[in-house]
Amino acid sequence: MSATETPHVPVLGREAVTWLVPREGGVYVDATFGAGGYSRAILQVAGTRVIGIDRDRTAIAGGFDLVEQSGGRLTLVEDRFSRLAEACAGEGVDAVDGVVMDIGVSSMQLDQADRGFSFRLDGPLDMRMSRHGPSAADVIATASEADLANIFYIFGEERFSRQVARAIVAARRDGPITTTRALADIVGKVVRARPGDIHPATRTFQGLRIFVNAELDELHLALAAAERVLKPGGRLVVVTFHSLEDRIVKNFLVARSQRRGGGSRHLPDVAHEAPRFVVLTRRPVTPGADEIAANPRARSAKLRAAERTDAPPLPADTLPAWPSLARMTGGG
Repeated sequence: MSATETPHVPVLGREAVTWLVPREGGVYVDATFGAGGYSRAILQVAGTRVIGIDRDRTAIAGGFDLVEQSGGRLTLVEDRFSRLAEACAGEGVDAVDGVVMDIGVSSMQLDQADRGFSFRLDGPLDMRMSRHGPSAADVIATASEADLANIFYIFGEERFSRQVARAIVAARRDGPITTTRALADIVGKVVRARPGDIHPATRTFQGLRIFVNAELDELHLALAAAERVLKPGGRLVVVTFHSLEDRIVKNFLVARSQRRGGGSRHLPDVAHEAPRFVVLTRRPVTPGADEIAANPRARSAKLRAAERTDAPPLPADTLPAWPSLARMTGGG
């Protein structure tokens, strides 16, 4: 970042760092590095060390200046955030003082037409955060009508998912659908928006993006990984941007903050298992009016925070049996 550029400020960035409470000498994981907003704020505390993770090579390359400015206190790892425990182990760290996550697509990715995330900008229908594996265009070209409908309904919460899927299958008979504008135009003929509504293609694009990047599976696994690496008293802070993500985080923290087992009067000798987290945010933290006015993308953001106890971690929960690339291609 040059001296004339304004540092990127993540949504709920000030609140996230406030709940993280970085302390001098602490080790922290910025599990979704992006433009480095969280890392930059954490590094302002003397003696902190940050391990920044991002599967997007462009984000990693964009953070090299901050690595240099940090004097060796920031390490960047190109990987999925579900593998944050492995990333820490690779840096010789087995326990950390805090983990912060900002879930979903970044502003940088949305604003680059060639990444194919946004219906606002015409570009190749890609949507891959890592640029590896099948693209969104590949899924649109090969998935069955039933699979497409499930993707849009489950991950995009699109009420007209069947109609959208039917229109896509009909359109691809005339030729491949390879651009964001082509897909948005097809959806726009099926999903009618009233004045003031979100763009007709919003939910379809969301569902397709989440599917291509296995984002909800990644989130499930990343939460369990954070539980494994956090020290007692360490903080977990997660910012989400839609109800599917927030529900996963909420359910995880509720389950991990309750006592497990315990039996009854019929089984008096069954011991309680202590909770793994203490939830710090009784209700999610949301952006104020000023932040939403400055950045409309912030309007759906929710922040949840919790503190790790000294109870041993639990195994990761079984992933839900929703549509996945592996299942669709016969790989799982």
